[in-house]
Amino acid sequence: MTLFAISGQDIAKGWVNMKQKKPWGGRFAQQTAASVESFTESVSFDWRLYQYDIEGSIAHATMLAKCKLITEREKDAIVKGLQEILAEIDAGKFKFRESLEDVHMNIESALIDRIGEAGKKLHTARSRNDQVALDLRLWMRDQAHTTIRLLTALQKALVIKGKTFFGLIMPGFTHLQHAQPVLLSHYLLAYVEMLERDATRLRDCFNRLNKSPLGACALAGTTLPTDPAFTAKLLGFEGVCENSMDAVSDRDFCIEFTFCLSMIAMHLSRLCEEWIIWCNDEVKFIEISDAYCTGSSIMPQKKNPDVLELIRGKCGRVYGHLTALLTLLKGLPLSYNRDMQEDKIALFDATDTVQASVSILAELVAHTNFNREQMTAACEKGFIDATALAEYLVKKGVPFRMAHEIVGKIVRECIRVHCKLTDLQLEGFQAFSSAIEKDVYKVLGVENCIRNYRSYGSTAPAFVKKRLAYWEKKMIIAKGK
Repeated sequence: MTLFAISGQDIAKGWVNMKQKKPWGGRFAQQTAASVESFTESVSFDWRLYQYDIEGSIAHATMLAKCKLITEREKDAIVKGLQEILAEIDAGKFKFRESLEDVHMNIESALIDRIGEAGKKLHTARSRNDQVALDLRLWMRDQAHTTIRLLTALQKALVIKGKTFFGLIMPGFTHLQHAQPVLLSHYLLAYVEMLERDATRLRDCFNRLNKSPLGACALAGTTLPTDPAFTAKLLGFEGVCENSMDAVSDRDFCIEFTFCLSMIAMHLSRLCEEWIIWCNDEVKFIEISDAYCTGSSIMPQKKNPDVLELIRGKCGRVYGHLTALLTLLKGLPLSYNRDMQEDKIALFDATDTVQASVSILAELVAHTNFNREQMTAACEKGFIDATALAEYLVKKGVPFRMAHEIVGKIVRECIRVHCKLTDLQLEGFQAFSSAIEKDVYKVLGVENCIRNYRSYGSTAPAFVKKRLAYWEKKMIIAKGK
């Protein structure tokens, strides 16, 4: 569905700034100043909620008819009118008006113009306070599902690379220093696990936000005979918010959702940081397709990982939105305050940013190749089989702290004579510990290290292969849903 974007420039150019009778105008003797209308309007961004606003209004009208607060004929007129407005907005033919403040009043005003008196009854037993809370929850439910779907696509791309390059050994790092050998597949699956927790957090967030605030009205409920549970059921909610003041005054579900997005952005940024380093000519672990890189305006030889850098940079932008939302809510007394209008800009942009980042990263992963020669050569640096030698001594009965010290001295000797651990003669090992025997060479070298790993969750080939199969099956199941 393609929508026209409404910007401040549109408004400045005269984007339908007609004076309208305000729904709350009875109390006021003067018209609202044009400057106030421009400053207080939210329709330039909350228009994105139109689909959910109409969905909620149709459910609300259905409930009003069930409770005999409007007639069936009035309900049918309301529903038909709202469906026509939805079609107009989808087609880009609907004119939103700044003077009507927000998406809710734009749609309601258009409905009244279209069907007359019946349209004026739609707002019975409803406030914009519970209306916008409803719209946000409906919108966020869809965005949670969309984000999870995108995360699954990224996981799939990582799993496919893990299968393709299964058996390729690379140095694992701590402090950006060579540490221990690991399978590249194990490294890739580490991010698959992180992304799965991200998806789980979104599902948990979904469960908490999936309650309907409709029926709370402005803050205290209504004296009219309504059925909020019926409306909640129509809209697919698990229930109704238990406290009307809480229902309209808190945006913790927005903050929680943005926190989930921030965690995703952080995980993406970490992977991007590593791959930015990895595609450097000094490392050259990866080669990204030209289609996902850019060049320099002055240096013709350059191939820059700009997509990765931008994802890394956008992480801070998402963090900023989380901080903005937390700050927005921290000093607000109960119940609704107009400050809450500012939640949507942060929420919408954080969502757009993360979804775009996850989507493009999945494409980039699929179009990235890993350099076997460079990774294999890197495993020869940094004595990354030293821990295996220490654990060998432990198996020979040497206390670990003593084994650690012995191996440290052996490494120092290898550095002095410019050799690897595998190059040292048995006599050289035994000069440091008589516990070392000929079988030491069965544990040294990265291939032996990988072969000898055995702990659960380790980079042992059999375990990694099993996890790849698990995730592959999970991706197939997810695709079928």
